[in-house]
Order: sequence, then structure tokens, then C-alpha cells
Amino acid sequence: MAWRDGKASGKRLLLFMASIILGIAAVVSIQSFSENLKENIAAQSKELMGADYIIDSNQLPTEKVQKIIDSLGSSGREVSFASMAAFPKNSATKLVQIRGIDGEFPLYGEIETVPATAANEYRSKNGALVDATLMLQYKLKVGDSVKVGELTFPIIGSVVSSPGSNAISTTVAPPVILPFSFIENTGLLQTGSRYKYNYYFKTKTGFDVEALDKAIDPILDAENADFDSHMSVSQRLGRRYENFAKFLNLVAFIALLLGCVGIASSVHIYIKEKLRGIAVLKCMGATRRQTFLIYLIQIAGLGLLGGIVGTLLGIGLQQTFPLLLQEFLPFSVEITTTFQPMAMGLLLGIFMSVLFALLPLLSTWYVSPLEVLRVQEGSSIELKRAGVFVLMGIMAFIYFFSLWLLKDARYAMAFVFGILVTFSILAGVSILFMKAIKKYFPTSWGFTARTSLLNLFRPNNQTMVLILAIGVGSFLISTLYFTKDILLAKATLEANANNPNIILLDVQTNQREEVAQTITPKGLPIIDNIPIITMRMHSIKGVPVNDLRLDTTLTIRKWILNHEFRVTYRDSMVASETLASGEFKREVPENGAIPISLSDNVARDAQVVLGDTIVFNVQGVLMETTVGSIRKVDWGRMQVNFSVVFPKGVLEDAPQFHVITTKAPDSKTSAQLQRELVTKFPNVSVIDLRQVLTLIQGILDKISWVINFMAFFSILTGIIVLIGSVRTSKYQRVKESVLLRTLGAKSNQILKITALEYLYLGVLGSGIGILLSLISAQLLAWLVFESPFVPSWIPFGVLLPGITILVLLIGLANSRSVLNSPPLEVLRKETR
Repeated sequence: MAWRDGKASGKRLLLFMASIILGIAAVVSIQSFSENLKENIAAQSKELMGADYIIDSNQLPTEKVQKIIDSLGSSGREVSFASMAAFPKNSATKLVQIRGIDGEFPLYGEIETVPATAANEYRSKNGALVDATLMLQYKLKVGDSVKVGELTFPIIGSVVSSPGSNAISTTVAPPVILPFSFIENTGLLQTGSRYKYNYYFKTKTGFDVEALDKAIDPILDAENADFDSHMSVSQRLGRRYENFAKFLNLVAFIALLLGCVGIASSVHIYIKEKLRGIAVLKCMGATRRQTFLIYLIQIAGLGLLGGIVGTLLGIGLQQTFPLLLQEFLPFSVEITTTFQPMAMGLLLGIFMSVLFALLPLLSTWYVSPLEVLRVQEGSSIELKRAGVFVLMGIMAFIYFFSLWLLKDARYAMAFVFGILVTFSILAGVSILFMKAIKKYFPTSWGFTARTSLLNLFRPNNQTMVLILAIGVGSFLISTLYFTKDILLAKATLEANANNPNIILLDVQTNQREEVAQTITPKGLPIIDNIPIITMRMHSIKGVPVNDLRLDTTLTIRKWILNHEFRVTYRDSMVASETLASGEFKREVPENGAIPISLSDNVARDAQVVLGDTIVFNVQGVLMETTVGSIRKVDWGRMQVNFSVVFPKGVLEDAPQFHVITTKAPDSKTSAQLQRELVTKFPNVSVIDLRQVLTLIQGILDKISWVINFMAFFSILTGIIVLIGSVRTSKYQRVKESVLLRTLGAKSNQILKITALEYLYLGVLGSGIGILLSLISAQLLAWLVFESPFVPSWIPFGVLLPGITILVLLIGLANSRSVLNSPPLEVLRKETR
């Protein structure tokens, strides 16, 4: 019976199957790619680092650290820092990452260059390797030169890839690799320079790197150094892409849920039409179990078929992921087929089809044989009670599946709560809409207008099902648009005369006046002249930092204990800061500890509050301070922000360097200024914020494109659900339309009735969905992104009319067979 009935309803059930195929494909492809990503990160972690482990420090190693390095037998070393480089060929300048390398680095992998021999020859030839993209950008070739600080080097080759770099970091500051022995002579390693020393090590097979980490890491931490293994690189990379993977998994899961909404709506309409036939079967002696199993077998079989097709589509789809995401990955991903996602796709196809079809399927269990003779409105108490248990099972599945994807109970609960609220509001609006029309029915309207409204609350209507399908699809699509707007808004620079677009870093105290005199004659303002002093925490609330590092029960974040803070002093707060608590002190008081201002994240991670004491080591001098105020800092603003701010009158004589900012009216003025500054002051790094913003915009555009590509599956699934729900309702409307034609209704009247009905559903469903997404986007901007939110017009101007027109066209297409055929022919066809 299941096979025979399924063959007779083949076309209608195909839409049911299409609802789940794309959802399964999205889940399988993303899960497969995530597994491949983990395997590739684990396999390539040594090549990414270039060693088994490294010891790094932001200063020359102390005597104790040097003894550890010597005892372990370092095979290679590197000093790296950001600096300006000049290209005499075309008088161009660029912020680059200088990497001075000595020894056998890399110990794993290789520096890929053009020509290939350049990686081995640049040290013997006292030359430089320059990033390949940078050479193309400035039209450089092998044999040209690059000036770094006080020295000029011949370009021996271009760097295609090297351990320790990735696509995004090299876009911001492309690498320039030099022989280690020349770095000191460049004159760039000065006070305040942000440089880092790395010492690379290779171990024998079976060596326990984790045991070594536990043994020497506390000693290195006390000496302002750190131990890093290739396994920690693997873990960091895994965490870096974990949130992105969670987002993709969530998009896939939403696509799957939309497919399940399609399943529920399609089966709901499908089963309602079968109830009279089921009642006939029961009159002939069929049991509840038999009639229930007929349709359960149909749904399970279609779920299995949809799972197979979706899994195959997902396996093919994951092959495109490396092409989409390669710019965000520091290595190439080798795609392999894994068993777990395939098995999950097949099982999900069956399980979710049955689970979400179970609620309408239960009506076959409780249908009465008397329905052969009469139409029964409402549901029995037993059916309602069983429906509650099914809904509880559906919500439990959604929670546990989202918990498995997100690995966080709070996020999973929030996701389930969001879905529950969205569906509840859409269902509540549809119920209120039907009751309002019924209560305030416009009896004075014409026949077609009244009939179109009657169809919305007549027995066996699909108002709620269609509003849910339309509303959820609209909600998802418009939320994606709103979220993208929030992300892009965070990267915009306000067009304000006080906002600098050029930042000069590492300006030494004796250079400050001369740098200013280079800028002001060009008619450019000095917006900021900020002094910066480097220091570390010596003790927190009277407990030395060295003792805190050894405390195994410590809840203070470790970075606080090891971080070299770059602080400033001033008598007021800036535009990107708001006072969270305390009082911002302008000057140091005559008596007592020095009152400082901490950013809220530092206060939280150091677990200090107003009045707590912190002793700083200011380059060998201990300075006792007390927390006088806590500031909330908008780190997304394109300006210089600080975690720690001192009042005036205490740090003026400390060794310091400066950050100077200005504003250039155009790119030509900016380029001329940068060339002159690099020529006069090679140690000064210049950041052109317009280039940075262009880069950020480009990265956000790429991320947005990836997000929209993945959301395509949810959107397409939503459209298929919409088509399936509206299309399936055709088979119930045909008989009613034919009866109207038999009673004398004209074709244009039936067309108007249908058009008005679907117009109401389209406007209401998409309108409520967009309004809900507007609220959710506002909450995201407020709670997650902490950013102002300006809604996009696209969901209102494009999505609302677009979905409404789509619903209208599908509804009108449903009426075509009725309008083109004689009533008697259609009635006989329905009978057959």
C-alpha cells in the first residue's frame, strides 16, 4: 500500500524530498570539510611552525634563557619586526615584516622562492627575499634593491610561501627575509621597537615535547620568554577556525531545519487529503497500526532517498571549499572522504524526516471511520496530548544537535530559544490574523474579496503552515543582510576632521620635533603626539607575578602575567573611551600610590577592582599604583587606544618613544610624506589607515561572500520549502475552484480570489519574518557586536516584495490547470 500510494503521489512527494536534500548536503559538506581541516592542521603543524618547538622572547634572551637555549641545541634563530621598506627603483615605500634568519630554519617545510635556489643563496649573497605579491605590486624584479633602515640589499628572489606566515598577515605586512647578521646594522632595533626573537628546535623521534614544556615553561615565563610547540600551533589554529566552523555548521543546521519545516508542512497537507481514504480503509478492517505504517514507510523511504542524494551532493560540494576559503588558511587543504559525515547524512535523512513528519502522521492513528461520512473539525484530546510529546521530542533533538555542533550549552539553549520564539510569534500572528478576520469580517466587500478572506480561516486552511514557511525563510535571509551590515559598519572610518589617517610608530624622543617639522610645512596637522612607555606587572594586590605563575589554582588570565604593556600618560579620556567606574585622575597626587586607569578587559582578566594595588616594573624601576578608574574602550575604532593610562606628572622622564598622527587629504600627499619620512627616519613605521581600511573592507567582502555562499543553501532550501508548501496546497484548492466554476464563477474571479489570498499570505509572512530579523539583528548588535545598527533597505525594498511576488506566482500557477480545463474533466481526474 505504501508503494502503490507513493507512486500515485510521486510528483507531490518529490517536493517533500527536495526540502531535505539541500539541508543534508550542507551538513555533510561542512562536517566533512571540518574533519579534513582538523586532520590537515594536525598533519601540517610542524611545517606551519618550521620546527618541533620554539623558544621566543620580545627582548634579547637573558642569561638564564640563553643557557636553556644552548643546552637544548637550537638549530636556527630569527628576529622579526614590522618596519618600513623603501624601493629605490620607483621611490615607493611599504610597511613590511622584516625576518632576519640564521641557521637551518626552516627545520620542516621550506621557504618557497622564485627562483628556487634563492632560498639557499640569499645569505651567502648578502641579499633579500621579498614577498612575491609585493614585487608584482611595485613592479620589482630580481636584481633590484630594497632599503631597510640604514642598509640597502639586492633582491635575490621572491617569497611565494614560508613557515610562520599566512595569506592575511602577509597582506597587511608582506615579509622581507634578510640574513640575521645584518639586522643590527639596519639601526631599526631601538627603544620601543616591537621585535621578537625566535629560536627553533628539532627533536628526535619519540621525544616528549609536552614534558619539556611543563618543565621549562614556568622558568621561561619568569624571564619574559615563552615555549611554543607545534602541537600548541595546531590547537591555536583549531580554535581560530572553530568559531567559523561553528557558524558554518549553524547555517547548515538552519538549512536542515528549514527542510524539516518543509517536511512538516508538506506532510501536514498531504495527510489531511488522505484522511478520508484512511477512514475508508478502517471501515474495511484496516488497523490503526497498518494505516499509520503505510505513510510512515513512505516518509522514511523518501527520507532515506533524500539522505543518499543529499550526502552525495555534500561530498561533491566540499571539493569547492578549499577554493572558497584558501585565502583564510595558512596551508593547502587535502580533501578526503570521511565515514562519519556520510553516515550522519544518511541517518539524519531518515530520522529528521520521520521526526518532523510524526506530528501530522499521528492524525492517521486517531482518524475515525466516521470521517467517511462527515468532516470532523478540531483534534481529539489524545491527538493533542501525543502532539505535545512529539513537539518536546523535536525541541530536545534541536537542542542536543546544536549542542553537538556548538559545544556550548548556553549557545545551544539560546539557539533553541530563538527558534522557539520565532516559530511561536509566527504561529501566534497567524492565529490572531485568522481570528481577527473571522471576527471583523468585511461583509460589505465584493464576492472575490470576501471569498479570498474566507479561504484563510475555512476548515483545512494552510494559513499557519504557509506563514511559518514564508516567515522563517524571510527571517533567515534578512538576518544575514542585517548582520553583514553590522560587520561592515564596525570597519568604517568616520569622515571627521579630527580622525587621523596616517599613524607614525616608533618615533624616538630625540626625533619627535624633527618629525613634526617634516609634517607641518606641508600644511598637515599634528593631531596626536602620544608618548609610550613599556612596562610589565611586578605584583598584583601584593602577590609577586612570579608566585602567581606557580599557583596551579590561579584564575587570573595568564597573558596578564607575561604581557609587556605599552602605556601612556594624559590628563583626559579620548573619544573611544567611556568611564565605567571610578574617577579619571588628571595628575598624580602629592601623597599615596599613583592612580591609574585600566581598560575593562584588563581589569577583568587581572581580577582587580577600584582601590587594588598593582606594582609595575618600568624598565627596572618598581612603581606602585592603585586602580583609580576603569574605562570601557572601543577597540574597533581606528585610533590609538591603551589598556593602561597613567596621569600626568610621573612618567615624563621614563625612557619612551612616541606615536604621531596626522591627516593627509589625498593619496598623493600621503605617498610623498611617507617617502620623505622613510628617507629621514628609517626606524619610523608609517601606517596609512586608508590602505588598512581598504584591506579590511576587502577581507570583510570575502568573508561576506563566503557567508552568503553558505547561506545560499538555507535560502534555496527556504524557497523550495515555500514552493513545496504552496504547491502542495494546490491539490486541496483544485476541487474548491472547480466547484466555484460549476456554480458559475468566471475564470478571472477565481484568479483574483487566488491572487488576493496568496498576496495576504506573502505580505504577512515575509513582513513578520523581516520584522523579527530586525529585532534579532538589533540584539546581536547590542549584545554580541557592541556596535550601532543601521538597518539595510534591501530586506524591505527587495525581499518583502520579492517573496510576496514569488508566493503570488506559485499560487497563480496552481490555478492554471483549473482555468484551462472543463470542470467535469477536472472532477473526473480528481476522482481517479
